[in-house]
Amino acid sequence: MAYIEVNHITREFKSFRRPKGVKDALYTLLKRDYDIKKAVDDLSFSIEKGELVGYIGPNGAGKSTTIKMLSGILVPSSGNILTGGIVPWEKRKQNAGNIGVVFGQRSQLNWDLPMEDTFELYQRMYKVEIKAFRKNVDMFVEMLEMQPFLKKPVRQLSLGQKMRAELAVALLHDPAILYLDEPTIGLDVVVKDKIRKFIRQLNREKRTTVLLTTHDMVDIEEICDRILMIDHGKLMLDKSIDEFKAQGTGQYYVVVTFSQCREILSIPGISMTVDQPFCHTYQISASKVSINMLLNRISASYEVTDIIIKKPEIDEIVRRLYTSDPSGE
Repeated sequence: MAYIEVNHITREFKSFRRPKGVKDALYTLLKRDYDIKKAVDDLSFSIEKGELVGYIGPNGAGKSTTIKMLSGILVPSSGNILTGGIVPWEKRKQNAGNIGVVFGQRSQLNWDLPMEDTFELYQRMYKVEIKAFRKNVDMFVEMLEMQPFLKKPVRQLSLGQKMRAELAVALLHDPAILYLDEPTIGLDVVVKDKIRKFIRQLNREKRTTVLLTTHDMVDIEEICDRILMIDHGKLMLDKSIDEFKAQGTGQYYVVVTFSQCREILSIPGISMTVDQPFCHTYQISASKVSINMLLNRISASYEVTDIIIKKPEIDEIVRRLYTSDPSGE
């Protein structure tokens, strides 16, 4: 059995249908009509212990709702979930001791306490042994470079400092599972890099299972080994990162920098995407245009000073999947 098992879960939300007119409004005193929205719709997947999984999808796809059900905050309308062999909403206390959760737009830190006191508060809350507590605090302070702001109240911390503090607090009790809901939102590139390296190192050292939701595809590429993609609450894709990237091998890009242009390339399977002075970028269909043909035509058409051949970025593959129609066109 996998460490996290999600079996045919559905989560519905009911919203009151507000009537128009006084007569219909009075009628609602006797009977109310509701609209039902399925945030998650018959969703199933499994995650092995120690896996690093990216959980992606457009806004409103059901990612945060799934995290809340896995955390025991919400109960599914139907279906079942097992995390580490327990049902999260039935054994909330036991589940809380087994998981760490970081919501990028919600804080679990006390606004007035410095981080030193916050660590001690969570040590007592989770009843972490003193030896393990000190070892974890020392490790997280060093790995996340927290020493400069340990004595500052949380209200005085920058967004990047707060997010590093959120991570440390979520992991203080050595949870087997870490749920991350957009942990790098709004952060600068330096702090993002620190957090990504920290998560990878944590996984190597403690085999922590990580489920990460994010819209930053660099997070996915640098942290995760596998991608789950949902849309309208349904699972659309479940692949390893390598398999996911292979979806973009049907096309690639060529950037040609030149001192003189004799003619713009005009071949079936080639289209120009960027036209700049002394630099053209072409999108190439790999099935229609071979590398040899391409290079011959480029050398005949330009006095080349530089040429770059590159595969589509992971965010472009994701964007293409988001905007494709049901038939996959």
